[in-house]
Amino acid sequence: MPDDDNGPGLIARTAAVLSTQMSVQAGEDDSLTVYHQGTVVSIRALALAPGLEVLSLTQVLAWDLPVTEQLRSDVEAASSASNFGTIKLAVNEVTADVLLHYTFPASTLSDEALATMLLMVLGAGADVGVSIRG
Repeated sequence: MPDDDNGPGLIARTAAVLSTQMSVQAGEDDSLTVYHQGTVVSIRALALAPGLEVLSLTQVLAWDLPVTEQLRSDVEAASSASNFGTIKLAVNEVTADVLLHYTFPASTLSDEALATMLLMVLGAGADVGVSIRG
């Protein structure tokens, strides 16, 4: 999102609050790539309506895992237990990636609240990744 007259845009604020805790790379398409505890996260800011700007994130929790019934069961259990977003299995023939998708209203959060929210979501995702990867 472009910067407005009230200060940095949401994606710039997100980069600023996360960069003190983890590696953050700005993309050319007004997105961020974040590296957190063995996971990779793509973050975008989206304006859904005037006054409603959200952060949409996709966190890769595990990749190139063999597709088994146990993996399917583990992902289903993790998704059912998740307080933040949806955990999905993206199957590519004989291997699969495990992804967390989460979108939340963020533009009205203070920087401290934004950092807290993101750290809770990314930390929960990283924990699921560790459990799925074994």
